[in-house]
Amino acid sequence: MQIFLSCNTWQQYMLCRVCFALAKRAAWCYINDILQGFVMSMEFINTPHSELRYVLNGGLYVDKTMMLDWLNSCINTDGRFICVTRPRRFGKTLAVSMIAEYYRRGYDARDLFTGLAISSCGSFEVHRNRYNVIHVNMLDCLYDHHDPAEMMQALSCGIINELRKMNPDMTLADGSLRIVLQDYYDKTGISFIFLIDEWDSVFRVKGYDSDAQKVYLDYLRDLFKGRSYIALAYMTGILPIKKYGEHSALNMFKEISMTNASPLQEFTGFTEKEVRVLCRKHKVNFSKVKAWYNGYNVNGMAIYNPKSVTECIKSNWFDDYWSQTESTEALKVYIENNIFGIYDAILQLLEGESLPVNTRTFSNDMVTFGSLDHILTLLIHLGYLTYNYKDKTVRIPNYEIRQEFAATVDDMGWKNVASALSNSEDLLKATYECNGEAVAKYIDEAHRENASILQYNDENSLSTVITLAYYVARKDYKLVREMPAGNGFADIAFVPLKGTVPAMLVELKYDDSADTAIKQIKEKHYPDCFKEYSGQILLVGINYDTRTKCHSCIIEKTSK
Repeated sequence: MQIFLSCNTWQQYMLCRVCFALAKRAAWCYINDILQGFVMSMEFINTPHSELRYVLNGGLYVDKTMMLDWLNSCINTDGRFICVTRPRRFGKTLAVSMIAEYYRRGYDARDLFTGLAISSCGSFEVHRNRYNVIHVNMLDCLYDHHDPAEMMQALSCGIINELRKMNPDMTLADGSLRIVLQDYYDKTGISFIFLIDEWDSVFRVKGYDSDAQKVYLDYLRDLFKGRSYIALAYMTGILPIKKYGEHSALNMFKEISMTNASPLQEFTGFTEKEVRVLCRKHKVNFSKVKAWYNGYNVNGMAIYNPKSVTECIKSNWFDDYWSQTESTEALKVYIENNIFGIYDAILQLLEGESLPVNTRTFSNDMVTFGSLDHILTLLIHLGYLTYNYKDKTVRIPNYEIRQEFAATVDDMGWKNVASALSNSEDLLKATYECNGEAVAKYIDEAHRENASILQYNDENSLSTVITLAYYVARKDYKLVREMPAGNGFADIAFVPLKGTVPAMLVELKYDDSADTAIKQIKEKHYPDCFKEYSGQILLVGINYDTRTKCHSCIIEKTSK
């Protein structure tokens, strides 16, 4: 069927098509405006931050305000670009709140900081509430805009619109965010402080999208590099700045991380002195807090996870408060298939061993792994391992994180290791009951189930399986191998962290007898190693017979 249109009808038809096209375009523009509105509706400039005030009111605040004095020394210098990365629950949000409240214009922070360390510093009044603070949480922005390019466009529009609303009588230049900020600075002389939270969210959420990552880095480089309007740029996240090859796209930033936290190591978490004060004030057993939550080594300084310590003190209950703060899903295939020997490495770490690691070749993402060093380095940044800067080794920091590893082992289906860990409670109970036959049985099981990687050839190998089997004891004891004692060295000393458990000395023999082990403990006066301890001591002699492939055990009680 043919349709003939008059001239007038044809014009109406074309007009309808044009109107439809315009309506369609307007609809898309409207949708785009709505999407941008998610970011643009946020407030970025000089926004209030209540986190610091809440913590101050809670009675468990540890004064870290001297960090501001160091930041003040960086303002308007070539060291004004700082990227601080650390695991979840290590106080990054609280630090950003403190920084924002101190620097942001339109607010007087004098009363908030009265009585805190920074208030007595000469730099306190010089920089207090003198800057326009732009605070951006990149993870929030990325949730609203899954495409990083759209996110950055919307973010720029939001900041520019907010700046124009704040200054209605000022004519600001048109163009990119960089151009507008520079024009504002040129006209007012007021510089900006950037606080970028979750800076690495693009690399964690868009781990395999290298194009999006490069666009994002280019955006940040264009915004920051060589810009006179920036007094200070402070970024936080979990991962250090992404590297491509040997180079960083944001090489103007000083990186402060869990592998090198200088000069802010004391601000990375709670120091031992600070935890002692909290425990004394709130009547909590410091030794047990130390066993559960100490162990992070940051440039030679012992650091505690603030979240875990404060939650423990508030409830007076020792538990795993870290609780899977960052997923190891990206590592699952590597762990399950023992790629690069990660299975063996984790087993050694569970036994209390330290492993050498080269952190310098890590690409600073969660998907690029070319060696065991890369996997171990990621686990450092996620908080599962601690790094000794001096000897370049890693280990599991404390009992809380051992619980995380034990849960991971169970989740991964490593039944042999999981069984040894689950039997650990029964093994410890049997030891307390001086049931040598049961102790030998549990150690037999631990050895048999892990025989593929726990091959005995000397007493040191026997020591390895013993420390794994007594895994659960670490919540109440400090385990020391080859501890100086009397006239020699005790193979394994279990030093109590609280007065309700007995001290223990374990002496190991290989193709000898458990009775010989007990005699050696007595003859060489090994119990003398417990210098400040007075109470019951369990003497545990263990022998492994290579002919029968079985262990024997004798346990005796003594006191000091």
